[in-house]
Amino acid sequence: MSLYIPKNYRNLLGSVENTEKAIKAVKDMFQSNLAAQLTLLRVTAPMVVLSGTGINDDLNGVERPVRFPIKEMNDRKAEVVHSLAKWKRLKLAELKTPPGRGIYTDMNALRPDETLDNIHSIYVDQWDWEKVICPSERNLDFLKRTVRRIYEAIKVTENRLYVEFPEIVPSLPDEIFFIHSEELLRMYPSMTPKERENAITKEHKAVFLIGIGGELSDGSVHDGRASDYDDWSTPNSDGYKGLNGDILLWNNVLESSFEVSSMGIRVDPESLRRQLAIRGDEDRAGLYFHKKLLSGELPQTIGGGIGQSRLCMFLLRKAHIGEIQSGLWPEEMVTACRAAGIDLV
Repeated sequence: MSLYIPKNYRNLLGSVENTEKAIKAVKDMFQSNLAAQLTLLRVTAPMVVLSGTGINDDLNGVERPVRFPIKEMNDRKAEVVHSLAKWKRLKLAELKTPPGRGIYTDMNALRPDETLDNIHSIYVDQWDWEKVICPSERNLDFLKRTVRRIYEAIKVTENRLYVEFPEIVPSLPDEIFFIHSEELLRMYPSMTPKERENAITKEHKAVFLIGIGGELSDGSVHDGRASDYDDWSTPNSDGYKGLNGDILLWNNVLESSFEVSSMGIRVDPESLRRQLAIRGDEDRAGLYFHKKLLSGELPQTIGGGIGQSRLCMFLLRKAHIGEIQSGLWPEEMVTACRAAGIDLV
């Protein structure tokens, strides 16, 4: 069992009832702030997609989706989404959304291969968002501007939450710090990727770590990314590769870095071909989504996912994601949490 029990932990909101009220407040406030910052329209999204179309998010490329046959479609296989990274791009094309505008949705996913711990559950809920951009905006400066807008939405939510729940004192810095994963490797060459994240996030409190998925100078990758949604192989203006990254916040309760969002500028036809070749995934070029992208039928976009339970957990100073969402946990984890005053819902 992987579980961290903070010393002298207590529910700052006093009760499960107040926690539920605060969860609703965070979700209502943040999605409104996010939509305003990025000019996003809320849309309804699917829970399942058809297998064999390439629409589902492959995450790191190894996770198994929940798959089942559909009786009324000649037992054609469908699968529960991991996320909607590719579906959103198809939706933007269908809506004929112009550059500068985008969509967001409440995404509910199942990831049965997740390791269950303080911050991971087999149930994933996030605000999945995607925005149409011009080809000229496929650059690091535009990525950073977008990150700053998302961070501002988080900051505004934290400040407004403090008005309604004075127990939750704001802790985020005014600015988010940017660094590339290659720079981080050179700063801390003897550390693991997670240890590097802890070191830099503890120092700066809010970090956007650029370049997730591409090979670093020592032959490793900081963390896995599939070959067909984020662009992690295009050279950018800081001299390294990658137009994607993660938003990391320092979590005082867990005493560690805390990822709340994975995002980036998406692959164009050129970077998709390159990344499929790097990963040996060339056979995916014949799938529905990939054919449409390679033929120029899909818009250029930037997008990502922001964990709903993760953000609530951070802002409400919770020790376990099970204090925010109703999930399935090993019995020994439930027992240990109960003994530590961690109320799993």
